[in-house]
Amino acid sequence: MTRRTTLITGATQGMGRALALDLAPRGGTLLLHGRNPDRLEAVAAAARDAAPDTTVRTYLADLSDLEQVHAMADRIRGAEPHLDGLINNAVAGGGVEPLKRELSRQGHELRFAVNHLAPYALTRDLLPLLISSAPARVINVASIGQDAIDFDDVMLEQGYEGLRAYCRSKVAMIMATFELAAELRGSGVTVNALHPAHLMDTDGVREYGLTPLTSTEEGVRPTVRLLLDPELATTTGRYFDQFRDARAHEQTYDAEARERLMRLTRSLTG
Repeated sequence: MTRRTTLITGATQGMGRALALDLAPRGGTLLLHGRNPDRLEAVAAAARDAAPDTTVRTYLADLSDLEQVHAMADRIRGAEPHLDGLINNAVAGGGVEPLKRELSRQGHELRFAVNHLAPYALTRDLLPLLISSAPARVINVASIGQDAIDFDDVMLEQGYEGLRAYCRSKVAMIMATFELAAELRGSGVTVNALHPAHLMDTDGVREYGLTPLTSTEEGVRPTVRLLLDPELATTTGRYFDQFRDARAHEQTYDAEARERLMRLTRSLTG
């Protein structure tokens, strides 16, 4: 992995931080994203300490603001000559107040914006760099928690609940994974989604009031496998439940639903 360049979003805590500390000793260049500058510098320092020969650079952005997402992608394209891996890991969970409906900077439901619109926009903006660096891999960190999108109320203005919004946003992420993989087939860029582990010990799980059942390291292993395993070099457009090639929510295989979602996504992300 000595020549690889990998970008991890949401790298300042939880599984993102664990991914950074796992990948740093493998060499190459590590690009770490976060929205809190102090936490971002702390994880970058920890990665450098763990692997002094690995190049670590940081990118600051709030993924609830699509303008910041596009601006970060512009900075990456301008500064990085190479990008072999993109792990869309940043997440908005069920929330501390799950009945409080929150909005992104552009006025979209927050979970839909952070968990679906932001990774789609970032990946789309970075495609020229990924394609020129091919073979390259995009990994979308989804969830086994999935709920069908109601296209009459995509932003959950009625009957809002944070975990429901989270589960719908992950279905949207998986749909976009399948669509982008089909579009990029033959380009050398693969796109896959996975559920890394069940109820990892993260702030998001605890804030929602759930009891963690596994460590973040349990989620790191299947995620790194999707990034690095030579046997998965051409595997694309798949959803994995940890190490197992699995079937996602039935709506993700509905061609009409996917087309409706992508039309909406393209219009909202510009």
